[in-house]
Amino acid sequence: MRAIICNNWGSPATLELREVPSPQPGPKQVLLRVRAAAVNFPDALIVAGKYQFRPEFPFSPGGEMSGDIIAIGSEVNHLAVGQSVVGLASHGAYAQESLVDASHVVPLPAGISDAELERAGSFLLTYGTSLHALKDRAEARAGETLLVLGAGGGVGLAAVEIGKRIGLRVIAAASSAEKRDAAIAHGADEVIDYTREDLRERIKTLTAGKGVDIVYDPVGGDFAEPALRSLGWRGRYLVVGFAAGDIPKIPINLLLLKGSALVGVFWGEFVRREPKLNAGNIAQLFAWLGEGKINPLISKRYPLSQAPAALDALLAREVVGKLVILPQQID
Repeated sequence: MRAIICNNWGSPATLELREVPSPQPGPKQVLLRVRAAAVNFPDALIVAGKYQFRPEFPFSPGGEMSGDIIAIGSEVNHLAVGQSVVGLASHGAYAQESLVDASHVVPLPAGISDAELERAGSFLLTYGTSLHALKDRAEARAGETLLVLGAGGGVGLAAVEIGKRIGLRVIAAASSAEKRDAAIAHGADEVIDYTREDLRERIKTLTAGKGVDIVYDPVGGDFAEPALRSLGWRGRYLVVGFAAGDIPKIPINLLLLKGSALVGVFWGEFVRREPKLNAGNIAQLFAWLGEGKINPLISKRYPLSQAPAALDALLAREVVGKLVILPQQID
């Protein structure tokens, strides 16, 4: 089978398309024929050697996928060859075949279409992160005001959509008209162009000086402190990621003055440590997806050979919504 291979830490340009042996599932694993692999920011960090863990070389990046089961381990009893599923792994998705722990597999309805399979295989990380952030970490309540930074990207759009689904007023900040339009299409009540507008002053105007209740920040960088200063009394600042590259240095006296909280969001660790609560969240997301109450946006699809280009686009923050790699298409 063909796979994108990482042999050393570096940029996406160092990745190679190779023919490699098909893997064999262990007792508690399944082997998937990967039909769609999502492109997520942690994938780029893993390639660069900057993520929380480092796989042994050689490896394929990619942690979120959908496909069909083609082999199962000897101890797997609840899944069957031929089933269409979503799989979550630390790596391995940028390949025509990938091993996934059976406990990290979500079955999909029989007869699911190719388009539905792509959506199912590319929304769980972003929407799972955003639901965990807003529901479990911020304990958001209907009627509160949410500011989403980086609102045009994958996790940002997910936060916009879930925020509206649970009854929040959503202010979406994004750097381009295309991203702001996408945020509005997914339910944002107001948008801010933080390349041209003063973030704090615009938030003051939109909230009549009260400030926002929750900040959802997957970006970091220069807008973190202005956003933190824009929290109202007992506000919660959700630290989701650092797409801008710079980890901000926060003056913690700001938390004291507003009675506010700085809250970390690490969905992957939540999945590992609190599987029952995560299972409930996943069930809710798939219910919303099936009912058409959330609408994940896939803005572009790439053949397997173009996986490095997809990661480059993500790192350049050019992406609206999600990018998907189709491993069964080579060129």
